[in-house]
Amino acid sequence: MADNKKEIERAELHRTIWAIADEMRGSVDGWDFKSYILGMLFYRYISENITAYINNGEWETGNKDFSYADLSDNVAEGAREEMVSVKGFFILPSQLFENICKTCDSDPNLNMTLEGIFSSIENSAKGTESEDDFKGLFADLDVNSNKLGATVIKRNEKLVKLLRGVQSMKLGDYQSNTIDAFGDAYEYLMGMYASNAGKSGGEYYTPQEVSELLTKLATVGKREVNKVYDPACGSGSLLLKAAKILGKDNVRQGFYGQEINLTTYNLCRINMFLHDIDYDKFDIACEDTLLSPMHWDDEPFEVIVSNPPYSIKWKGDDDITLINDPRFSPAGVLAPKSKADLAFIMHSLSWLATNGTAAIVCFPGVMYRSGAEKKIRQYLIDNNFVDCIIQLPDNLFFGTSIATCIMVLKKAKKDNSTLFIDATKECVKITNSNKLTEENIQNILDVFTSRKDKEYISKLVSNKEIGEGDYNLSVSTYVEQEDTREKVDIHKLNAELKEIVEKEDTLRKEIDKIIQGLQSSTE
Repeated sequence: MADNKKEIERAELHRTIWAIADEMRGSVDGWDFKSYILGMLFYRYISENITAYINNGEWETGNKDFSYADLSDNVAEGAREEMVSVKGFFILPSQLFENICKTCDSDPNLNMTLEGIFSSIENSAKGTESEDDFKGLFADLDVNSNKLGATVIKRNEKLVKLLRGVQSMKLGDYQSNTIDAFGDAYEYLMGMYASNAGKSGGEYYTPQEVSELLTKLATVGKREVNKVYDPACGSGSLLLKAAKILGKDNVRQGFYGQEINLTTYNLCRINMFLHDIDYDKFDIACEDTLLSPMHWDDEPFEVIVSNPPYSIKWKGDDDITLINDPRFSPAGVLAPKSKADLAFIMHSLSWLATNGTAAIVCFPGVMYRSGAEKKIRQYLIDNNFVDCIIQLPDNLFFGTSIATCIMVLKKAKKDNSTLFIDATKECVKITNSNKLTEENIQNILDVFTSRKDKEYISKLVSNKEIGEGDYNLSVSTYVEQEDTREKVDIHKLNAELKEIVEKEDTLRKEIDKIIQGLQSSTE
């Protein structure tokens, strides 16, 4: 019954989001529009978050009629310092989402009102521990953009529709709703726009099922961990999957990530808040991970999950200092300038805790290409860091049909072997793409944890044998493909052919007799 209620609530929420998209369409398209709806969703979330916190505090002291939204700004100012230290930000009652919705229709300067509020929220964190977590969070919700309309009046009309749309979302009490509604709305929007936007959207988004598989691989046997890290965190879906699977309180020291794209970095921080991760439990940085890693003081990490960009260019050996970087130097060679894939692998390995696990999505070419990439694979195998390679089905990711792989890394393995898993059949086809079901994910995990040979599915190969095979890590090299073609019994086939030939011979003789009879009768 609870599950049914959950699905009804989720479906209703998704319908509401589509309705807002329809209302806004024509002025703000697809991938740009999601920044507006997510920004406004975030504004509603933090308004309700701080209101609930203050109200609950007053109600517990017996002041049951108290309502923060009805308080004057002057009186509320007295709570600013405490709220910033607890929540990381402060919002005056007049600035709350619910109060702005009451007056938005009649405010001719709505765009300026909202701009002032967003600036005030960000400024409330200035000079405090939470400054980095709030700085620029509303940057992509540009209330003065021509995308909203050519004139102030038209822009404000769209902003009213946006406010009303987000207001109409049935998110309930954010602390007790059954579907983690704010987070669910975020994930639905990201998936919706990633699938529609092709590669431009897909590069920011790892499908939830793939996130689940990666995170479960990296957390097998663990009930709690010290920290979770993603060196190319995008909008944070992998980090938050760890929060969901382990429970956010079981990630003791929080969630760490780095993202090079400013817009996606803002989305990631918003995503943290929408999933009720407090500012002091996450540290997301905006920089190039390979050239300017921002978490030297926080490593090592017990869980690393990542879907880094495939085969991007980087400085490589154009920068002579990189070969001395402790993350890359152990392999004695840098990843090629045109293909940074294994640079991300080396970075993750370097920052992995001794008792940790890293699960990383890889482009298949890194498993077999020669040159520098082969030397890095040799380093990984000779030092027994590769725990498992999993070949995934094709068409799992938005924007690419390529069949990707997962590389699982460990620093403290019990055997000197590598497990290869062919999971190409573990999916269901949905329209033009493939999807992992719960059953598919569990099947892969069962093979992963059993660590045994299974015909056509898995093979445990000694690192010595891999070395003798030129350090090729392609699953197809070790796991035999099942031949699903119909098997032919050659003896039976020969007998059938002989019988057919004999029948044809008999038939020919019969026809010859008929022809001879016809010729005789005409003579």
